[in-house]
Amino acid sequence: MRIRLINPNTTQRMTDVMGQCARDIAAPGTEIVAVSPSMGPPSIEGYYDEACATLGLLQEVTAGESEGCDGYVIACFGDPGLYAARELARGPVIGIAEAAMHAASVLAPGFTVVTTLSRTCGMAWHLAERYGMKRFCRNVRAINVAVLELDQPGSSARRLIVDECRRALDEDDAGAIVLGCAGMVDLCAEIEDALGAPVVEGVTAAVKWVEALVSLRLRTAKNNDYAAPLGKRYDGLLAPFSPAAPKAVATSQPANPY
Repeated sequence: MRIRLINPNTTQRMTDVMGQCARDIAAPGTEIVAVSPSMGPPSIEGYYDEACATLGLLQEVTAGESEGCDGYVIACFGDPGLYAARELARGPVIGIAEAAMHAASVLAPGFTVVTTLSRTCGMAWHLAERYGMKRFCRNVRAINVAVLELDQPGSSARRLIVDECRRALDEDDAGAIVLGCAGMVDLCAEIEDALGAPVVEGVTAAVKWVEALVSLRLRTAKNNDYAAPLGKRYDGLLAPFSPAAPKAVATSQPANPY
């Protein structure tokens, strides 16, 4: 099984950490291909960043399809381009916010998301509503530390995250914590040990979810909403992203989605 883990920003050191954490929990025989786009923002901290990162993300999905990847993880808590990626991919595509919120919802009656900047709190609330998780989400809290500061030597980020998680457990009636940034992937075990409560980060949760779906021979539906993009020519700078017309399926036998 080959899973393409896509960090939609261009910061390679974050991609390397995510890839290693994913490989540490992957089942024997699962290959994790961790990649970043060659174009886009170095971090995703708002709607503009997210929009600009989406095309690079979709390039990586297209590359994965040509390489025969079985499934994909979108390793950014905003889950950018998730539905567009599902149009391109045959195998399952899971966003890390989607995976983390669903996992936390079965571990505790309610969870709080602890993220980086307060400007992204609204994005997390929107995702909770989209995924049907709003009734489980007790709160979204921010430590107001930029994504790129999470792994800087001497950064106070780890202490701030633990302190905010403690406040969430004490004040929000939350039984579990969801870490609201892929850059926190390598902090999860440390934070959980400090809190004594379930702490879920979405990178590894999404990897295990993709593994399960691929093992069950389940793929992305190709009728209606997640059908392949309609073939047409795009203009200007987007010409290289023009979707090809889908290949015709012979009518003499039914198409096999697997």
